Amino acid sequence: MEAMPPTDERSNRSDPSSEPRSELSTVASIRRLHPYVRTALPRLAGGLLASLGASLMALAIPRVLQWVTDGPLASGARDHDWAGLAWSVVLVATLGVGEAGLILLRRTLVMFPGTRVEAAMRTALFRHLQDLPVSFHDRWPGGQLLSRIMGDLGLLRRWLVFGILQLVVSIVTIVVGVGLLVATGGWLGIIFLCGAIPVTVLAFRFSRKYRKISRLSQDQSGDLATTVEESVHGIRVLKAFGRGPDALDQFTEQAAELRETEIRKATTDAGLTTALRVIPEVTQAVALVVGVYLVASGDMTLGALVAFFTTTAVINGPVVDLGMTLSMTLNARTAVDRFFEVMDTVNPLTDPERPADLPPVTPGRGGTTGGHVALRDVTFRFDDAERPVLDHVDLELPPGTTTALVGLTGSGKSTLAMLAPRLFDVTAGRVEVDGVDVRDMTREQVRERVAVAFEDPTLFSASVRDNVLLGVPDDLPAAEREALMTESLEIAQAHFVADLPDGADTRIGEEGMSLSGGQRQRLALARAIAARPRVLVLDDPLSALDVTTEEAVTARLRDVLVATTTLVIAHRPSTVALADRVAVLQGGRITAVGTHQELLATDPHYRYIISSLEEDYAAHAGEEPAPDQPAPSQSAPQSQEALS
Repeated sequence: MEAMPPTDERSNRSDPSSEPRSELSTVASIRRLHPYVRTALPRLAGGLLASLGASLMALAIPRVLQWVTDGPLASGARDHDWAGLAWSVVLVATLGVGEAGLILLRRTLVMFPGTRVEAAMRTALFRHLQDLPVSFHDRWPGGQLLSRIMGDLGLLRRWLVFGILQLVVSIVTIVVGVGLLVATGGWLGIIFLCGAIPVTVLAFRFSRKYRKISRLSQDQSGDLATTVEESVHGIRVLKAFGRGPDALDQFTEQAAELRETEIRKATTDAGLTTALRVIPEVTQAVALVVGVYLVASGDMTLGALVAFFTTTAVINGPVVDLGMTLSMTLNARTAVDRFFEVMDTVNPLTDPERPADLPPVTPGRGGTTGGHVALRDVTFRFDDAERPVLDHVDLELPPGTTTALVGLTGSGKSTLAMLAPRLFDVTAGRVEVDGVDVRDMTREQVRERVAVAFEDPTLFSASVRDNVLLGVPDDLPAAEREALMTESLEIAQAHFVADLPDGADTRIGEEGMSLSGGQRQRLALARAIAARPRVLVLDDPLSALDVTTEEAVTARLRDVLVATTTLVIAHRPSTVALADRVAVLQGGRITAVGTHQELLATDPHYRYIISSLEEDYAAHAGEEPAPDQPAPSQSAPQSQEALS
């Protein structure tokens, strides 16, 4: 269902960047991934063991070289143990091949579960976004959500299949390698171990600084994606008003800020990587001087010295990689936080544990029975608003009738229209459909019975058929679905569909922007009609149509949907005149209900509203207001007094 927030009553939007940040440690944050990676853990664990095995094989090679140097190679050339040399070559080759095989096994084990975890998290996030209320999407820019569901989850997949394994393997390799150096190299091992102290301090300082920069970078990427999204969607407006250069300036400024952040991030990462290269090299140089002295003095064998430096060569790789894997881990932690910022958002619109039993809605030419709507002492206030938009509203919509809701801009019309389909929940009071509070139904039950067509229609990049039949059950026979589509298009006066290149199978492009505004509105109306609801809410869905087409659509609606209750948010006098009843919304309250003629005769505020609608419509059509209609004054009360 399309959902457009009520723009005339909505107050300030919240900035998602102001949402609470995670105060969990990196380990605690990443542990939250367990429900999503649980099924992949066996293969990930297997990949980790394969990586550790490869690392230990690499560390075993220096021990073989030590034995070869101090054994078969220690004698003169004539006394060499050629059999021992041959076996040592075979052993080193075996260890090398085994290391390569384990690395290949690791890649095979972790690649597929990593992509499955990414797909599962992406599906879970999209499902949650679909479930969250309109108020959430009113606050959050689309680019921020897009960056989380695409960029962040892609980063998490790369970390799962490479980063976390490499981090664990690097740490284990360094710890085991340094242990071997201390055990076999004596003072040389202690010298190398001393280099770990500044490395640890630098890594700790790096993690604190890099985490903040990483978060800033990913948030700025989301903001940039939002700017691109808004510019693409509003490209016609930008071109029409010649504001393309301004949009480019804004984009360039945001891109420059992101570039500066990325440079800071890369500089911070490069600083740690440089330190991780320089410190081990310095300690190796010191160890080399000391080692040569120890060998010359007979306190260390040549084989032990060879094994020491061969081991340091094995360790240096993980030490240098530690900076990259640590930065990847911190980026992954930020991605996890951003993912759960959305997933932790609680949907206040929940389904009851025991939904009310209602008769099934069966689509058909005769419509459906029921459709009685009642708003009883309804109050609604947005969370960030000081005053309620609707204040103790009482309104009855008898079954099978058309009620027009009129009011000045900001009176709460669109908000009231969103209560029946339960896009918002009332702050107080009840909204009933056929005597049942909509909160006692599941949202699926409510939206099977209540369909909405909005003034600003949202169509999807699909065929006309798919758009019109969006609310029709998939299990309905194909012939019935086709009949529903044909009839709905005819009721909405969408005859232009027959002239499209592929008829109803024509793809209409993103948001249907290849169509005119009136064509989009008629398809959106046909979509609402095809759902055969008990209650049809029309938030001025015919504003782009001429009066003749509007009359034809309304007449067909009355003929076909005889059992459907219709609530129309009216912005044109012609719409009001075609309704059975009219409800006047003033100051968040229903102040009058009656026929158009009755209210014209008895309600000054209604006459003021109608005169305003006529003036607005005449101005839109390029005409002057009708001479027998008084022009509205600057304030409603004065106009009411004059009309009295």
